[in-house]
Amino acid sequence: MMAAYFRFRIRRTSMSELISHVTDASFEQDVLSAEGAVLVDYWAEWCGPCKMIAPVLDEIAKDYQGKLKVCKLNIDENQDTPPKYGVRGIPTLMLFKNGNVEATKVGALSKSQLAAFLDANI
Repeated sequence: MMAAYFRFRIRRTSMSELISHVTDASFEQDVLSAEGAVLVDYWAEWCGPCKMIAPVLDEIAKDYQGKLKVCKLNIDENQDTPPKYGVRGIPTLMLFKNGNVEATKVGALSKSQLAAFLDANI
């Protein structure tokens, strides 16, 4: 049982390394100045649906590696950026291309729903 836990834990950690954690201070460089598509997940520790989509984002980061950069911005620790982009509910998933908002989804999505959203907008 413990071996299965550690295998899952190791696998999960390695996938999470593909996700960048951005801040108000790094948002311009990490998101707006980035080349290509960037998916930003606006989230909070206390948000149940945010926790539900975390593993989905890990998988998407792996599946879309090289085509999409996945970032997370904690709205409690970074309160300047969300209002600039009209974030009113979480999780909010916002797709940026060349520094501009290309598309937005609010709420927890399944992997297939998120993949369809990305495929339609990348």
